[in-house]
Amino acid sequence: MKTHQLIHNGQYPYSCDVCKNTFIYKRSLKAHHLKHSGQRPYACDVCNKTFIHKCTLKIHRLIHSGQHQYACVLCNKTFSNNKYLKKHQLTHSDQRPYACEVCNKTFSNKWIFKSHQVTHSGQRPYACEVCNKTFSQKGNCNRHQLTHSGQRPYACDVCNKTFRQKSEMMVHQLRHSDERPYACDVCNKTFSQKCDMKVHQLRHSGERPYACDLCNKTFSRKSDIRSHWRIHSGQRPYTCDVCNKTCSHAGNLKKHQLIHGGQRQRPYVCAVCNKSFFQKSHMTNHQLTHRDQRPYACDVCSKTFRLKCTLTQHRLIHIGKRPYACDGCNKTFSQKGNLKRHLFIHSGQRPYACDVCNKTFSQKSDMKKHQRIHSGQRPYACDICNKTFTQKYDVKTHQLVHSDQRPYACDVCDKTFKHKGNLKYHQLTHSG
Repeated sequence: MKTHQLIHNGQYPYSCDVCKNTFIYKRSLKAHHLKHSGQRPYACDVCNKTFIHKCTLKIHRLIHSGQHQYACVLCNKTFSNNKYLKKHQLTHSDQRPYACEVCNKTFSNKWIFKSHQVTHSGQRPYACEVCNKTFSQKGNCNRHQLTHSGQRPYACDVCNKTFRQKSEMMVHQLRHSDERPYACDVCNKTFSQKCDMKVHQLRHSGERPYACDLCNKTFSRKSDIRSHWRIHSGQRPYTCDVCNKTCSHAGNLKKHQLIHGGQRQRPYVCAVCNKSFFQKSHMTNHQLTHRDQRPYACDVCSKTFRLKCTLTQHRLIHIGKRPYACDGCNKTFSQKGNLKRHLFIHSGQRPYACDVCNKTFSQKSDMKKHQRIHSGQRPYACDICNKTFTQKYDVKTHQLVHSDQRPYACDVCDKTFKHKGNLKYHQLTHSG
């Protein structure tokens, strides 16, 4: 009884000399010491999985026997242990009885609460034996080590996609079930994961709590800022096993690898023109060209765009921001894509070749324009005189003939011109 009363007065007389974790019972401390020693004396006779505690082995054996005698009355999910059922039932309620005294964050699970408290202490007692990266929780360390081994032991039984963690596989499987139990209370959009819904709700509130300390760009998710940091660090940890191209994100690598799959790997087809795409987002953006919708307008010059990202890049022109610099000639650019195209000038690379005359180009768009010479395509027509052109820029320049606009002015004599080329030719008269 005396030992039991320690529970009520909060005394934990037995302390671990490795991690300072405290216990009411001496036997609990002894069992805990096995975690640090690495001993797992109890082994399952079916799958050879080992355990620190005998009671945990008993619970584990129920998996092989198929016994799940404890069922949740709300969702019918079954459990082999009553303790796990009770923990699960807290997910259906709003009860979060464990509160962190540092940041006031609340938890429904005592173990998760204790793990969280370690983040405030700064202790990271678990180190990866490959790269020495440290972690506050052993589970996180174990999951991290799978990145070095390449092991992905959990496979989806529908599409065979593999995962490092069982929780990731279970979340993935919701996509096949069409279950989307979490709904946004603002727009009613549904989600398969609660965390995705919470991130989505930040869009309505406008909150972007994570800021990059180098460029001050803000993000709604911590994972996004981690990915963003690779831009500044230059890290490109993902390598294509076909052409050795490196990528900063796993998602970008997967998209890139579709290129090596050929036409069969372009599963998204436009219903209007049958053009196929590697990614659904590219097809969706392409379909806007058929509708002629340009919903995004610049608030400075009123120029309109089909895509929000294009408008964002365009705005850099007005503020004079040119964050991308060539390390060869120091020329600066407002867009990273323009810098990449410019670099071909220094390297002399012309990777795009016309399949009719073998003329090479540094940019794919230039090659496509050139190929219209062979095909006779002139897709851009003047809406006044119906004259056709191979390039959109040419039709815009031509349309000045029908207007009184003379947008190019000489800075010496103020004479105006309809075309920039004419202005440049005129300016030679002043230079002698």
